[in-house]
Amino acid sequence: MMMWRDPGQPADSYYEVRPEITDAPKTKFRIKAGKTLSVRKWQSAFTADGELDISKTLGRIHRGGVHPSIRGEVWEFLLGCFDPKSTFDDRSQKRQRRRVQYAQWKEECRLMFPLIGSGRFITAPIINDRGEPIQDPLVLLEADLGDGAGAGNNAYGAGASSSQGMDNVTKNNGPMSKKEIQWKLTLHQIGLDVKRTDRALVFYEKQENLAKLWDILAIYAWIDGDVGYCQGMSDLCSPMLILLDNEADAFWCFERLMRRLRGNFRSTGRSVGVEAQLSNLATITQVIDPKLHQHLETLGGGDYLFAIRMLMVLFRREFSFGDSLYLWEMMWALEYDPDLFLVYEESDSATESSEGSKGKPKSIRHYGKYEREILRSGAKEDAPLPISVFLVASVLKEKGPKLLKEARGLDDVVKILNDIAGDLDAKKACVNALKLHKKYLKQGMSMSSLRSLYPNNGDLGCILVCVPWRDTWKDPRPRALLISLWMHSWLSNLVGFIL
Repeated sequence: MMMWRDPGQPADSYYEVRPEITDAPKTKFRIKAGKTLSVRKWQSAFTADGELDISKTLGRIHRGGVHPSIRGEVWEFLLGCFDPKSTFDDRSQKRQRRRVQYAQWKEECRLMFPLIGSGRFITAPIINDRGEPIQDPLVLLEADLGDGAGAGNNAYGAGASSSQGMDNVTKNNGPMSKKEIQWKLTLHQIGLDVKRTDRALVFYEKQENLAKLWDILAIYAWIDGDVGYCQGMSDLCSPMLILLDNEADAFWCFERLMRRLRGNFRSTGRSVGVEAQLSNLATITQVIDPKLHQHLETLGGGDYLFAIRMLMVLFRREFSFGDSLYLWEMMWALEYDPDLFLVYEESDSATESSEGSKGKPKSIRHYGKYEREILRSGAKEDAPLPISVFLVASVLKEKGPKLLKEARGLDDVVKILNDIAGDLDAKKACVNALKLHKKYLKQGMSMSSLRSLYPNNGDLGCILVCVPWRDTWKDPRPRALLISLWMHSWLSNLVGFIL
């Protein structure tokens, strides 16, 4: 007798696509009773005064995601906006303080550039790199004014000439600081990216929503002077604005996400932060599929730059909008650390309240499954890799046969990976990533054990190659470990990263 399986309720209606868009990938995520975190299950996880037992929700999120109607508030906890042990009153006060702070930053930015908060945004540069206003006619007339606006209208103030409007926008009481010049130089790039972000969605047919996205990104670029704005951030911020009704709340959710990811966007004259994760990805692939890694190196792809987009915007382009949200919440539930809120708060300022909560023992069940594996392995002290790196590795492994058979150059690699858009299964990708991570940890533990046997030798690869097979039988140290590691000497490239 065949078992009837609930196909679940489609979730596309929550993120409506414009009718003229016919090539948008369909969302595979389904709302399933007993698997998806429902409104009822979510509400039942709170005590009477508002404390959240996060352990009651993490497994459900991992198994079936979050119901779209509560996604925004669930994400605020997953991203560390709020402490699960806070009460309703605590969170209300915290939310209000953050909204006030956001309003202050917004006003600070508006004084430097009056289009902030105006419902408008720009897509052409307004100053040069010396801080001088650009008087090009296209710049003077350029703006996105929304429904019913004439193409030639002045963007910077009704009734004023274009040059007067530009003077008002770029007017300053004194010479601009280097930070302000750099910030204003990015505003048009933010506008260009905003125009391209999730344009298939009905939500962004409204000019006010485009302007809100621009405001959030512009304000973030101002307060995070080290990183500023980089392409890809609009893809990360857009879901927050869609899920959370209040602009300030969306900003803080995005800010918390950037705490995880800003290292990828940091750049110097010589490197970009994401290169570290690309290097780790190369190491992992070399371990789990050495033949594929060798093939990619032969094609000139040993730096794995073809995977940069997946890591920078967390698979936004590889999944439909709805499925990318499903993937994100599964990742965050798997990685969840109950100390996340305190870590973020204390990095800003060591307050008495956060100090008072510090040191309270946490049950292992309050951690996500991925985080629990890291804790059990003892790898927590070694800056563990995010699950996103293993997600990319699992995709490469799945597409390995096709890459080996068809890729004859880097263009082929990029094409094959681009063709997976809309075809990947988010749940399967997470399951495969967990399997790879578990395998990776086991191999890492073996190498750590060998390091304890040879504490004075920094090159374990040299040991593995130089210790003759016959000598392993004479060594008083654990023979099984030495033999096993001797037979796997190709792991030597992994040592520098793990240890």
